[in-house]
Amino acid sequence: MKIKILLCNCKGLCQSFKDSDFNTLPFQLESELDVQYAVLHPQLCGQGGNEVMADIFREAAKDPDMWILSGACAPEAQAKLFQKLMRKTAFDAKRFVAVDIRSTNNEGIVTRIKEKVEALIREHEAAPA
Repeated sequence: MKIKILLCNCKGLCQSFKDSDFNTLPFQLESELDVQYAVLHPQLCGQGGNEVMADIFREAAKDPDMWILSGACAPEAQAKLFQKLMRKTAFDAKRFVAVDIRSTNNEGIVTRIKEKVEALIREHEAAPA
């Protein structure tokens, strides 16, 4: 199982990220978790963010062992915002995991993402081969 983390800070303007340091967060996640990488875009749901996601989804669609974890706003909103993009790139939406990282600091974000990563690994290991 391989996991890539995409982070969004809503253009850096959202008050719910005021206690987070997105300059250090990707490195912190890569240091503490067994992931391929963590990357930040200021607006994943914007034009440039969608292009980045399309590239990542397209590549991940070729590898059935690749999961994409998105740390951003409400998971329901993320699923809706990226549903069309996943279909367009043939990425299996079952391998997309949205995590709400708002209203906390870096430690809280790491904890939320770590819980999701550990749950994914447990599920993956428990799945029949």
